Amino acid sequence: MPNKIKIHLADDHQVLIDGMLAVLNTNSKFEVVGHSLNGVDLVETVKNNKAEILIMDINMPHKDGIEVLKEFSEKGYTCRVIILSSYDDVKLIKEVLKLGASGYLSKQCAGESILEAIEVVSNGKEYFSENIQDKIFSSFSGNPTSDTNNEFQMGNILTERELEILKLISLELSGKEIGEKLFISSHTVESHRKNLIKKLNVKNTIGLVKYALKNDLIKQ
Repeated sequence: MPNKIKIHLADDHQVLIDGMLAVLNTNSKFEVVGHSLNGVDLVETVKNNKAEILIMDINMPHKDGIEVLKEFSEKGYTCRVIILSSYDDVKLIKEVLKLGASGYLSKQCAGESILEAIEVVSNGKEYFSENIQDKIFSSFSGNPTSDTNNEFQMGNILTERELEILKLISLELSGKEIGEKLFISSHTVESHRKNLIKKLNVKNTIGLVKYALKNDLIKQ
């Protein structure tokens, strides 16, 4: 029998902890190895119980989620973190991703998404609940081909055309629409898309969006 995925829960409301426990206990592949009601206890407990996945609220007493992520990074903890939050501010999402979070769930849809999120994150990928994806996509605003050099200072990792296409992909434009906007063929757009995925070492559009978030491409 394969080893169960060890999960730690962190929220300052016991009722939410109990609710997540009830949901997670429906899946025999998961094992909740602990829970914390504040950030100080969380850091110490995760070190000892060797949890593989941490599901954590941003608002934690004594030490908030941002501080916890910073400490995990400093101490080299390998636990993968899924943020569970009432907030959907893109600046906050961007900050936790920069600090190493692997997923972000809105509390309003956590019940229906949490099991899938754990499966995805435990396989080394990132997960965003649908409304968070919508929030990220809607944050790509203004003229997507302007100010490229000011928004990205990536040491020429991407060409100017690749940056243009990355931004347009993140606006959810089709290959045909991107081609019409940039006066190139849809075949050329697809070639650029494949090159972007390979060059940035991501697997899909969400991976491209995460890259754009981390590197300040999204307009706030």
